[in-house]
Amino acid sequence: MGITDVREAIAWQADHAAKALAPNTARVIRAELAILDTPTELAQRMNNWPGLSLEDAMPLRVAGGLHWLTLSGADRRLERVYAGEITDQAVVDELVATLAVEWDAKLVPWLDSPPQTNEAGRSASIMGGLLWLSQRLGPKFELNEIGASAGVNTMIERYRYDLGGTLAGPVDSPMHIVPEWRGPPAPSGEVEIVSIRGCDVAPIDLSDPAEALRLKAYVWPDATGRMGRIEAAARLAAETPPLLERKDAEEFVLERLAAPQEPGVTRVLYHSVMWQYLPQAAREAITVAMEQAGARASVDRPLGWIRLETNRETFRHELTVRYWPGGEEPVMLAEAHPHGAWVEWLG
Repeated sequence: MGITDVREAIAWQADHAAKALAPNTARVIRAELAILDTPTELAQRMNNWPGLSLEDAMPLRVAGGLHWLTLSGADRRLERVYAGEITDQAVVDELVATLAVEWDAKLVPWLDSPPQTNEAGRSASIMGGLLWLSQRLGPKFELNEIGASAGVNTMIERYRYDLGGTLAGPVDSPMHIVPEWRGPPAPSGEVEIVSIRGCDVAPIDLSDPAEALRLKAYVWPDATGRMGRIEAAARLAAETPPLLERKDAEEFVLERLAAPQEPGVTRVLYHSVMWQYLPQAAREAITVAMEQAGARASVDRPLGWIRLETNRETFRHELTVRYWPGGEEPVMLAEAHPHGAWVEWLG
């Protein structure tokens, strides 16, 4: 979690991509080591990155910019690398270094903000957590997402799920979430989402082609199914945009916890692969606020917290749930692929 050495962070991120079955992306990320030796502003900023380069996902910021060159048609020389036709790391290194020099001015701005890895496949784990909670707190939920990006997972009530044989969601949805399910099926039950909203400091508008392209640039090219899910999410967002607020996570959480809560409805905070981007002070403030709100929770107005976040030792995402009253300690329900390709239910 605390890797500050730039070269170590790039190597870790490349290994992570390889273990997540994205070898082509891994080669491009590993080639970022070659960028560090180029006479570019990009290299200067990377070499002098302040703070936690891995927690800041600095290597993925650069990878997004490089992928954007291909997707936008600005420069397609990485196309054969992304397709797995060029696998020699030395060749990829040279190509990426060349692109860094030639496209320095276009690539530098990609360092200014964290990657928006909005992935509908992660909603499989979130829905599994809701099904598990429904058996303990009842079927009705008020959902609040932080780090919502484009709101792809702020539309989880519109997706159809098959979670190891447990079905949920509207049957006519254009978004079918069917991960490889390992272990017992998710618990069966009813999930009624009474309301759902999210926040992000820089929400993406999927109806804007330029912003949608930026979101796609953060998708690892190996995962072709992810592009299809973004397209399906864009269609759903065009019908009814997700309810998103441009707001800091801490402020949003405090506001939502202070808002009136409907009796018989569980208020849930949830997030996926965003906790690492929050400053430590914000993490601590949100944790304290949730625990204080949990102490005030009642059977009639319960509170839940669903997290899908990265374990940097196992390279897996862990689904953990806390709830009040009754389940104050975190329970790990599942491990999952970074982009939802598989879920191993531990429940």
